[in-house]
Amino acid sequence: MIISERELNRATLSRQLLLEREPLTVPDGLRRVVALQAQHPASPYVALWNRLAGFTPAELDAAFRGRSAVKATLMRITLHAVHAEDYPAFRAAMRPTLYASRLGGRFAAAGLTPSDADALLPDLLAFARRPRTSAQMQAWTGERVGAERKDAAWWGLKGYAPLHHAPTDAPWSFGDRPSFVAAGPGEGSSADVPASRAVDPYALRTLVLRYLAGFGPASVADVAQFAMVQRAPVREALRALDGAVEELRGPDGVTLYDLPGASRPPAETPAPPRLMAMWDSILLAYADRGRVIPPDYRPLVIRRNGDVLPTLLVDGHVAGVWRPTDRGVEATAFHPLAPAVWDGLAEEARSLTAFLGDREPAVYGRYHHWWAKLPEAEVRML
Repeated sequence: MIISERELNRATLSRQLLLEREPLTVPDGLRRVVALQAQHPASPYVALWNRLAGFTPAELDAAFRGRSAVKATLMRITLHAVHAEDYPAFRAAMRPTLYASRLGGRFAAAGLTPSDADALLPDLLAFARRPRTSAQMQAWTGERVGAERKDAAWWGLKGYAPLHHAPTDAPWSFGDRPSFVAAGPGEGSSADVPASRAVDPYALRTLVLRYLAGFGPASVADVAQFAMVQRAPVREALRALDGAVEELRGPDGVTLYDLPGASRPPAETPAPPRLMAMWDSILLAYADRGRVIPPDYRPLVIRRNGDVLPTLLVDGHVAGVWRPTDRGVEATAFHPLAPAVWDGLAEEARSLTAFLGDREPAVYGRYHHWWAKLPEAEVRML
């Protein structure tokens, strides 16, 4: 079966709840979309506002406090919000990547080894059974490895160890100074498994299936990009899932994989306008990001330092960027938009302004310096 580029776009929007806001609870919504990028504390909230009918910030606050939703270093070695039940398999699948990225570099340069991490991990997790500030965790580490190595040791351990971010502050549950708490029993917290480069085949297959449920159809390269894992084990996982996945042919001839019976709406399915969060997952979950971002716009919204700007999504594709100001939501369109589209964006902007109003009306303000680097375009205050 051949699937067109537009059908791929509609499949992504459908899986990511962007064709229509769904009346789901926060935990159920997280399960559906698989993972939300959470580098900026507000982004999971804005992401769910785009996806869930009647969503209020207090619902996600409660999910984080009750730990049905967790925030942790996972895919692409960055912060994600995921359903608590997904965390153990996701972390197990990511373990070799976290090992390579966090038990090398500064950690190794300080003379520390994976064996040192093995020795530290049980007591570190015991110390973090209740929330600890980063300063407390760093001080604890320094008492065991020496003051001259504490920064490097904590740099490695905070990304490698099975730690969740603990809610600390308004307006979006997590403040600028993170606190950490150990993953609970059965949540990837076992300290008797040595630091390892070995791939957990079962966990990787679980991650692949969850990824396809939320982002498919997708290629081997797409899965590898989403998780930052090697392509070879992804191929092996897909081979082992023979019968549980089906193959399609993408518009460029590349083999794509998907779950049988998964939602793939027709190409002509309408897609409403959306004001997407910074680092929204649909912008980063693929090696080929052209299904959502026109190639010419990619360098405008994904900056070289890794910042991913809040975008306008029009007919399922990035069409510009937005930012809140004291006069309303400022929208910058990279190409002309029809009056009906501007009306739809204005309606979204009114809803978003009300959503942000009680928490942080000027969200993402620290990133406004990027707007000076945008090309000349149509700018409207919504």
